Amino acid sequence: MYLKGNFALPVFAVLSLITPNIWANLQRFETNMTPSITDVGKEIYDIHMLVFWICVATGVGVFLFMLYTIIKYRKGNGHEPSTFHENTAVEITWTVVPFIILCAMAWPASKTLIKIYDTSEADMDVLVTGYQWKWKYEYLTDEGENVAFFSTLSTPQDEINNVDAKGEHYLLEVDNPLVVPVNKKIRFLVTANDVIHSWWVPALAVKKDAIPGFMNETWATPKEIGIYRGQCAELCGKDHGFMPIVVDVRSEEDFNAWLAAEQKKAADIKELTSKTFTLKELYDQGEVVYNKACAACHGMKGEGGVGKAIAGSAIAMGAINTHMEVVINGVPGSAMQAFGNQLSDIESAAVLTFQRNAFGNNMNETIQPIDVFNFKQGQ
Repeated sequence: MYLKGNFALPVFAVLSLITPNIWANLQRFETNMTPSITDVGKEIYDIHMLVFWICVATGVGVFLFMLYTIIKYRKGNGHEPSTFHENTAVEITWTVVPFIILCAMAWPASKTLIKIYDTSEADMDVLVTGYQWKWKYEYLTDEGENVAFFSTLSTPQDEINNVDAKGEHYLLEVDNPLVVPVNKKIRFLVTANDVIHSWWVPALAVKKDAIPGFMNETWATPKEIGIYRGQCAELCGKDHGFMPIVVDVRSEEDFNAWLAAEQKKAADIKELTSKTFTLKELYDQGEVVYNKACAACHGMKGEGGVGKAIAGSAIAMGAINTHMEVVINGVPGSAMQAFGNQLSDIESAAVLTFQRNAFGNNMNETIQPIDVFNFKQGQ
C-alpha cells in the first residue's frame, strides 16, 4: 500500500502501537506441547516436532509445485492442456515416497510407544483413584504401611464466585499434592470409584483413563524437582473442571522425610481412634470437615442446595445408626457419595457430631471414632 500526505503518519503510528501488542499476545498463548520433565516425554515431543516439520515440508512443497504449474502453464501464456491417462513413473513416485516418509515416522514412534507401556521394574507404586470430584492417592510400600490421602481443589469459593480476583493457579491448586521423588520410576495404578475420569499431567507425559472396575497402568520418571499441574481430562460430571492434579517432585531425601512423617501421622490417627473426644473437640473438627467435604452440596449454613438441607434434617436429628449409614455408605442412586472410605474414622465421627449439633439441630450428642469403627466392622 502506498500512503502519502497527512494519512501516512497516523496510520504508521497506530500500526506501531498495535503490532507489539499482537506479538505479545501471540507469545502469551503457547500452542505447542507442554515441555516434559521425563525422558519419554521428551521423545514424544521430538517425534511430534519431526512429524510436524515433515507435514510442513510436504505442504510447502506441494503448494509451491501447484503454484509453479498454475503460473508457468496457465492459458494466458499460450499453453494448451495436454491429454493423458496415466504415468507409471509418477504413480510409483507418489506411492513410494509417502511410504518412506511413513516408515521414517513410524520407526521412532513405535520404539517410544513400547517404552510408554513398559511399567516393569518400577521403584515405587502409587494407586490413583478418581472420585467426583477429587483424587485419592495411596502409596503401596513393601512394608505394607500404606499412606493414603485425598487431594481436593483448594481454590477459595470467593474466587470461583467472582468475589475476589483470580489467583495465579486458579482451579489448579489442591490441599494435598501428590509427592514423588526425583529420578525414580513411579508406576501409577489408575482406577475410579464412581464414573470415568482421566489422570492427566502434561509435564510427566502421562494421561490415563480412570475407569471403575478396571486398573490401568502408566509410569513416569521425573528428572526435575518442582511443582507440576494437571487436570481430569474426561468429562465426569458438573464439577469436572474442579478436580485438578498437583504433583510435587522432591529430592529423594526430602521425599523420604515426608513419607516418614505421613506414616507417623497415619499411626497417630489410628491410635487416636480409640480416644474419647469432648463434644467441643468433635464439633470444631467436624466444622472443618463439613466445610471441606459437605458444604458444596448442603450449604455453608446447612440450608441445602444440590443436596438436602442439614438444618432440621430428619436424618441428622434421627437415629444415629441411620445417620451413620447415610454418611458412611452414601445413598445409591443419588448425589450423596459414600464417605466411609474418603474420611478417617475420626473425621467421620467429627462431621457426624457437627451435623447433629449445628444449624439449630442441637441434639447434644457425640459420635466417637470407635462408634464409626464398630459400625463399619458390623456391616
